[in-house]
Amino acid sequence: MTIESEEERARTTRGRNGRTTQVPAGPEMQAQARPASATEEPARPEHAASSTGRRRLRDLDPSVRTLGWVSLLADFSSEMIYPLFPAFITSVLGAPAAVLGLVEGIAEATASISRYPFGQWSDYLGRRRLFTVGGYGLAAAGKLILAVSFVWPVALLARFVDRLGKGMRVAPRDALIAAASRPEERGLAFGLHRAMDTIGAVVGPLVALLFIELHTPLRWVFAVAAVPGVLSVLLILWKVADRRSSPQPTAFRLALPHSPAYRWLLAGTIIFAVGNSSDMFILLKAQTVIPAPAGYPIAAGVILMYVLYNVVYSAGSIPLGGLSDRVGQFPLVLAGFVVFAVVYAGFAVASSWPALALLFACYGLYMAATEGTSKALVTRAIPEQEHGAGLGLYYTASGLAAFAASLLGGVFWSAFGPQATFIYGSACAVLGAFVLTVARVRLGPSAGLHDAGQDAG
Repeated sequence: MTIESEEERARTTRGRNGRTTQVPAGPEMQAQARPASATEEPARPEHAASSTGRRRLRDLDPSVRTLGWVSLLADFSSEMIYPLFPAFITSVLGAPAAVLGLVEGIAEATASISRYPFGQWSDYLGRRRLFTVGGYGLAAAGKLILAVSFVWPVALLARFVDRLGKGMRVAPRDALIAAASRPEERGLAFGLHRAMDTIGAVVGPLVALLFIELHTPLRWVFAVAAVPGVLSVLLILWKVADRRSSPQPTAFRLALPHSPAYRWLLAGTIIFAVGNSSDMFILLKAQTVIPAPAGYPIAAGVILMYVLYNVVYSAGSIPLGGLSDRVGQFPLVLAGFVVFAVVYAGFAVASSWPALALLFACYGLYMAATEGTSKALVTRAIPEQEHGAGLGLYYTASGLAAFAASLLGGVFWSAFGPQATFIYGSACAVLGAFVLTVARVRLGPSAGLHDAGQDAG
């Protein structure tokens, strides 16, 4: 399957509105065409590169930038709650740790399983914004339900509604981003989205800690967290235009997309994800290296490690997304798998806080290199009318594999110690990278696993 489709060739000759735009050669344009005089100072390379990067961001469709702000607000809302939820379940509601595991298992399984059918549904209707609005709205409602939870089953309902909203919105939202982006700028578009999302993930926990220092009851923190969630919904309704595609009457067929490149990507990602356990395990590892002081449930250093990871993740998403548009998404995804393997092997033996800081920072680089670029790579491997279902299946399969990874990681941790969990994850990453490499060799450069930058030229 060749990635450069009729749609992509048409996009190179049309503006975003589908009309050919001609700019008259006025005085300003004529002046630009004249050669620079000897007295003019040549542009410095670093300044040229910086201005080019800013110009590429400005050239992105406004809907892409707005969806970045939407994601920032939504993740700000979610990350205010995430680090406080275990204490709320066990201390405030008095439930045992086993209930916490049950609640989170059901919540994450819901988010994973629901992505595929909602992606199919958006393809069936040819509408994206409807599901995006509904998903962010359910997430905001989940925070409010949690604020009035007085027994753990109600808290479970809150998490179920929250994660159902995530499953509803992810594939249609990413299809919106892909539809609003030219093929040669999708890596940058998804990188910008991930960077904005991760900024929210950095700010959210810090704001939550501020509320805790002010002795704010947890229920009030949860209620306040719903506010940015509601704002994210209003922002979509105000600024994001729907990108309707042709309805697909056969969208609900339970079938893989025909693209061989997509199937290889899915296989390699599932193998990788089976070892990609929850980030709770790297936080548990940090707690063994940086013990909590007396009277505190967790050391501040552990929280700062998590913030460091999110800062690196956010800072690297845009430049690495832009780099993927020049050198191709596949090399960055493959490199990210390799970095993950090295980082997990490092966590298996780390015994000092400087080693942990380095590993958390590198883990952020892995996320920045793969999270947005893998989505861009998937959208290049399938036709636009299959983006919703294809992305939904990709997320569902990898999410279920990651859920299995967390279960296996917990078993290995309890039976053999932390080293077993991380060595297992590292081995799966190596195997996943091997599968992608084999796919690249077998399919050749025209089947979808190729350098995106070559298409742009």
